[in-house]
Amino acid sequence: MPSIKSDPLYNDTEPFVETDPSGRFGRYNDLLGSGAVKKVYWGFDQEEGIEIAWNQVHLGKFSGDERMVKRLQSEVCLLRSLGHKNIITLYAVWLDRKNHTLNFITEVCTSGNLREYRKKYKNVSLMALKKWARQILRGLEYLHKHEPCIIHRDLNCSNVFINGNVGEVSFQFLV
Repeated sequence: MPSIKSDPLYNDTEPFVETDPSGRFGRYNDLLGSGAVKKVYWGFDQEEGIEIAWNQVHLGKFSGDERMVKRLQSEVCLLRSLGHKNIITLYAVWLDRKNHTLNFITEVCTSGNLREYRKKYKNVSLMALKKWARQILRGLEYLHKHEPCIIHRDLNCSNVFINGNVGEVSFQFLV
């Protein structure tokens, strides 16, 4: 995949903190969220012209635990094989040995997670709640019918993300 180059006559380069090995995806320093093992940053896909979520797992936390690193890599590879509108899409993944990070690029849900969204918007109709629940169940049904069957194990409002402008929810099931 070719690297995206900017025109030297214009100062139109993005203020990326880092880019992926292909040069397609760039990461900003803006933190979207963090969990026990990963941080998620705003990013940009220069090829498609869309915002993305740059997920970064610092593998130093697992130094000496090669089994855990292999488990993380296999979960990411499994996510790559999935395709359902209510499961967050994975675009790219790579291991950065120099910085000891596992990086993966996913779609970004612009309104954040469902927990934050419900704190911001308190008066949501029962009809909307049912619509979200059906979308979550469709995603779970897809995982459960997958060969082999995939069990989420940690589905909660912090792992369900929403695009509030269209009322769609998606979830991520790894890391």
